[in-house]
Amino acid sequence: MSPSMKTKSAASRSKWTKLYWIVPAILVGLLAVVLAAKGLRGLPAVQDFLAAYPGHSDLPEGAPVGFPAWLAWQHFLNALLILLIIRSGWQVRTVTRPPSYWTRNNRGLIKTKNPPQKMSLHLWFHLSLDVLWVLNGLAFYILLFATGQWTRVVPTSWDVFPNAVSAGLQYASLDWPLENGWVNYNALQLLTYFATIFIAAPLAIITGLRMSSAWPKQAGINKVYPIELARAIHLPVMFYFVAFIIVHVALVLATGALRNLNHMYAARDDGGWLGFWIFAASLVVMAAAWIAARPVLLRPVAALMGKISR
Repeated sequence: MSPSMKTKSAASRSKWTKLYWIVPAILVGLLAVVLAAKGLRGLPAVQDFLAAYPGHSDLPEGAPVGFPAWLAWQHFLNALLILLIIRSGWQVRTVTRPPSYWTRNNRGLIKTKNPPQKMSLHLWFHLSLDVLWVLNGLAFYILLFATGQWTRVVPTSWDVFPNAVSAGLQYASLDWPLENGWVNYNALQLLTYFATIFIAAPLAIITGLRMSSAWPKQAGINKVYPIELARAIHLPVMFYFVAFIIVHVALVLATGALRNLNHMYAARDDGGWLGFWIFAASLVVMAAAWIAARPVLLRPVAALMGKISR
């Protein structure tokens, strides 16, 4: 074995050795949080706090009950697109030698004075998915406010904050708050959904647009909104979405999987299996899309919109 190969092998072993400590450290940290939360819940003052703030805020009068069918479809489409967006965005960031490049045809409805810029196939796919995600998001916002569903994910009372602390303490102590998502989310869920829909998603769009080739190079706002700032925000937002998805899926499965899946995918409030089978079918579609998102299949699609080169 050559010295360079030995060095790489040693570096690889060192990397994995560090990773070995991550899981035990996380488990010890979680155990410490659980024990601390259980200890706090034994204090009389904390018990009074939990009685005053059970973990959820009252919804405005006239708030809708249940989930409409359009929300189930939106949930599936958003999950599919965000999965592929995260994957393609990570490829843009980590792949140093793209399999192909794409250049837009400077003709037809879209024309520019400057020659179109060449970009990697991964970046083309990422930006194309972004467009679909934004269009899907616009439809979601319109329907959210047109049907009154916004009242379920937008705080309307200041007591949402102490109730969120209460819900968080209940989760941490493993004595979880009562779940009735068909009628009302707990305060911690409400704040998390609000942050995801109205803060994280717009930040992902605004920073992604600033980083794209469509952003004007000579815009006056570039001095106060440099591309470096957009990059510094865009990656943490992606990590937020990854963390949100992991926690969201874990809680859906751990707090009454069949009923939760019926809420999300079948728009019904019962413990039947319809939502589960729709969810299983959606996983098959997402897995197929993940497998299909390879250069050999992306190139012909990209060629319809521009020129492919290696």
